[in-house]
Amino acid sequence: MPESETIWIIGASDGIGAALARAWAARGARLILSARSAGRLKALVASLGPTHRTLPLDISERDSVERAAATIGALGPLDRVVHLAALYDPGKIADLAPETAASIVSTNLTGSFHIAQIAPPLLRKGGQLALCGSVAGYFGLPQGQIYSATKAGVINLTESLRAELAGQIDVRLISPGFVDTRLTRRNDFAMPALMTPEAAARTIIAGLNGRRFEVHFPRRLTIGLKLLRILPYWAALPLTRRLVK
Repeated sequence: MPESETIWIIGASDGIGAALARAWAARGARLILSARSAGRLKALVASLGPTHRTLPLDISERDSVERAAATIGALGPLDRVVHLAALYDPGKIADLAPETAASIVSTNLTGSFHIAQIAPPLLRKGGQLALCGSVAGYFGLPQGQIYSATKAGVINLTESLRAELAGQIDVRLISPGFVDTRLTRRNDFAMPALMTPEAAARTIIAGLNGRRFEVHFPRRLTIGLKLLRILPYWAALPLTRRLVK
């Protein structure tokens, strides 16, 4: 795809999304940046230049996403949509407030469903739609709680969408490991193979410009978790039990 493309990044106000925006802007892309935080988006666009625009939305609210899509539809077809917005609250399942769990589900999983339905008509033929799963969705790990479950759902959703839209648009899955962001700093454990948002952004761009369905990183972490996923439960579950605090 050309570097002078038009890209809609959802979840662009911080972390990987903001790093992606900076990296793509440096390559000449025209960006539409969305998140709930209008102030952060405005500051980011001010640093990137006047060719980019902000479009605040709440991914968990269908009406909010549809209004944003109507605005984008009037601008012409997109080359890519990259959906990264997510909520995260580490801890054990028993300690998670039901209201927090509902918010995580509505943002991470239902929000991805909204984009899976609403974004494809905004793309040019052969354009790209990337949804963000996580290595946390590969297998149910201790303290993964509802976040891991939603990311497993996003992985499944993206796999289904890839089959349904084959020959129409290029559906991709992004599965990050640990990236140093505002959300992961809430973890109270040492995060293996921790990456910076800038390194994550470079890896994502290279992966989305390649041919593989899934962009997963860093591989020294993801390969091990992929192997865990294919083990039979009698072998995998005793391994994960050792991680319980």
